[in-house]
Amino acid sequence: MGSVDADAHVYETEVTWSFIEEKYKKFTPQVTTRTGGAERVGDDGEQMQYWLVDNRWHPKNNNLMPGTTVEQREMRNISARLAHMDELGVDVQVIYTSLFLRPAVRTPEAELALTRAYNRWIGSVCAEAPDRLHWAMVPAIQSMDKNREEVEWAKAHGASAIMLRGTEWERHLCDPYFFPLYELAGEFGLPICIHSGNGSISQHDFCLEDSSFTKFFQPCVGAFHSLVFKNIPGKFPNVRWGFVELGAQWLPQVYMDLKRRLPRFGRRVSENFLGDNNMFVAANIYDDISYITQFVGEDNLVIGTDYGHNDQSSRVDAFEVFRNRNDIDPAVIKKITDENPRRLYGL
Repeated sequence: MGSVDADAHVYETEVTWSFIEEKYKKFTPQVTTRTGGAERVGDDGEQMQYWLVDNRWHPKNNNLMPGTTVEQREMRNISARLAHMDELGVDVQVIYTSLFLRPAVRTPEAELALTRAYNRWIGSVCAEAPDRLHWAMVPAIQSMDKNREEVEWAKAHGASAIMLRGTEWERHLCDPYFFPLYELAGEFGLPICIHSGNGSISQHDFCLEDSSFTKFFQPCVGAFHSLVFKNIPGKFPNVRWGFVELGAQWLPQVYMDLKRRLPRFGRRVSENFLGDNNMFVAANIYDDISYITQFVGEDNLVIGTDYGHNDQSSRVDAFEVFRNRNDIDPAVIKKITDENPRRLYGL
């Protein structure tokens, strides 16, 4: 049985930033450690390291998935990554950033420099196995006029998605500011994939000591609701939308809310709630799929391992566990693990 991991990750390395253009070298991230105060240890057992990026710092060797090696997580050794995929029964991975799930930078120029470098690095890495390794490009949100060139380049070099976070630079995803990017997504056949994350410095840092539920999950579910409520998918009928690393257990609640809310505005929720909006959602392997599909059907759910990361959505053997669930019809399992993600990512 084929399978597509709809949510895998790579950890950025010093090699990533070797792709920074010469004129932007001043923005090269630095690796630092704490020299005073309480010592912290990373998930690899070594002293905690941090990326210093545009005068913001972010953990580097933290949230590491057990059962993976540094060569696999950082894609230093593509053969090792592919061999592990074979062990896990995964044919294809769609790879997302780690650093840019949060507001990594402060300024438009730094964002442009580092997202371009990341895209070229991950594009070159995945080019070693283009049939099995696909990737989500990271756009420069504050340089919207530069994104046509970047999306065109990414599409030509194996990108299968455009990644956004639940909030971007103090803007909601329904803001017309993003419409040019959505137009590009439709033109180049790349889905807009909202990955669990937050691009708002003020919102992210306000919740800095909270869990990812507040920092990352809530903005993304709110974005889903707002996109449907404001009929943004209807304005861009050629765009596919993905919602990644959020689970799917929240879908029935959002569906019922919109079913009651929209009639007040002369609209109704479609019976094919996800399909008619070209929306796909990555479920967790422990979600109550039978219950969820009563509301949203079975044709627009996918799953992922969260490969490389270690949090509540992570499960390196997700596909084996999911295939062995006896409460889901095998035909539905086939859709969720293979057919649906291929439609989402245009594989």
